[in-house]
Amino acid sequence: MIDDLRYPVDGLADDDVREIRRLKARMEAERLPRGADPGLHTKLGRGGLSDVEWVAQLLQLRHGFQVPALRTTRTLPALLAAEQNGLLAHEDAQQLRDAWRIATKVRDAVMLVRGKPSDLVPTDTHNLAAIAQVLGYPAHEGGALLDDYRRLTRRARVVVERVFYA
Repeated sequence: MIDDLRYPVDGLADDDVREIRRLKARMEAERLPRGADPGLHTKLGRGGLSDVEWVAQLLQLRHGFQVPALRTTRTLPALLAAEQNGLLAHEDAQQLRDAWRIATKVRDAVMLVRGKPSDLVPTDTHNLAAIAQVLGYPAHEGGALLDDYRRLTRRARVVVERVFYA
């Protein structure tokens, strides 16, 4: 019964899309913890989990009525459905998936190494090396992990700018 409200026949009105974009922009400006590097925050940072989820959810709201495969609570299946139905280019979907996966893996590895949750990718050599090793990088290759994280999330943010804010 709720699907008619969640997935309107004509998709979202332009005003609704503008409001969603405005809300995300406001969240980006206000929710990132003070002093946090926006390039190294797995949840709220540029190209991080939230960016990818907002793209998936906007596509769900806009096209969920016509594409039942979009009606999922899971981000990666939603991106796949969007890609398979021509709503998202393969390369764009892949870059969003890659960023989502590395952000999730880093977030989980931080929990394992530190014993407490954190959304910040550590930059201190000791913790970064330990997290990198948990993720399968060679010993003392924390810098490689950091480079990979920045590269993948930077590419995802380009997709977010184009797809979400277009």
